[in-house]
Amino acid sequence: MALWLPRRHDLLLLLLLLLLPIAVVHASPSTVPSPVPTQQLQLGFYARSCPRAESIVRRVVRRRAAKDRSVLPALIRLHFHDCFVRVRTHAAARRRPSNILPPLTPSVCYTIHGQGCDGSVLIDSTPGHPAAEKEAPPNLTLRMLDVVDDAKVAVEAACPGVVSCADIVALAARDAAAMAGRVRYELPTGRRDGTVSSAAEVNLPSPSVSFADALSAFRSIGLGVVDLTTLLGSHTMGFCHCGLIMNRLYNFNSTSPFDPTMDAGLLAVLRQRCPPHVVTTPQNESRDVIVPMNFVAPLGPFGLDNSFYPSVLAGRAVLQVDQEIMSSGVARRVAAMFASRPGNFKRQFAKSMVKLGGVNVLTGRQGEVRLNCRRFNT
Repeated sequence: MALWLPRRHDLLLLLLLLLLPIAVVHASPSTVPSPVPTQQLQLGFYARSCPRAESIVRRVVRRRAAKDRSVLPALIRLHFHDCFVRVRTHAAARRRPSNILPPLTPSVCYTIHGQGCDGSVLIDSTPGHPAAEKEAPPNLTLRMLDVVDDAKVAVEAACPGVVSCADIVALAARDAAAMAGRVRYELPTGRRDGTVSSAAEVNLPSPSVSFADALSAFRSIGLGVVDLTTLLGSHTMGFCHCGLIMNRLYNFNSTSPFDPTMDAGLLAVLRQRCPPHVVTTPQNESRDVIVPMNFVAPLGPFGLDNSFYPSVLAGRAVLQVDQEIMSSGVARRVAAMFASRPGNFKRQFAKSMVKLGGVNVLTGRQGEVRLNCRRFNT
């Protein structure tokens, strides 16, 4: 595999990240302030129109988490899948002005089209129409969509026709992060719901792609190497279906049946839990056997902390894209820093989640505010 060389601005990002103060995690850490909202998203968007909106969503998530803590990683994942869709890019080489060192260094310019973070992943398919997003193979394993339904019903009872499903998904993910690992942040709201949901337009990077390819996908929506390395840290939570790692265990490439970067002990454990015959429906991993995403998780499978990073550094990441962090110099150094500085990880996770939640959103009079999150209004 060719070594991915970091861009100059990625090195600057790393330097800025390393300058973050080391934080001691307290029982009630201070809220991480959000960046200046863009695309007309606002902090407290519903302060007048539905002042209890955020507390209502939080209460619904808390009640479900009290019964089943697996709701926490599920809601964070749902938000990610909702945002990483209907985004298409065109890349073109350009040259930096000669007064910027190094001179004449090619960079990439992206134009973003489509929609993200618009609640389109919630839509049910209907007869006679193309399959909706949730029918795409990467989305078949999404869970806890009914939590969004419950929150929508509760919000509609208080403020009919005001709060979008897209905002409920984003708020539920924010609350899940707080409950899973005391990662707290302010979230700009004001998203509108999309009016298109197509399985053919799902644009999620595969869990078996190279880090360079995953980074390219992230850059296409305005996120960078630090955001990718940080958000992959959520893979300390939840479980992985065997179907997602079979090639890594048994059919990696022409020179090795397994991924040689994987720790031998982890390989043995995963092969025991995911024997070759375990996958019966390759296009629908939701029926497969599951394994923990992180075998060394002090907070358990539903807690959000920095324990993902020591596992990556030791070659014990379950997903290939996670272990691929080690192929990038910048990402590897970020991972090493997060492994020893949990406060920095939590701060950056909050910032990257806010950035993710602002990807090409609909605002103002764009889109709609659905009355039922599973159906378009018209």
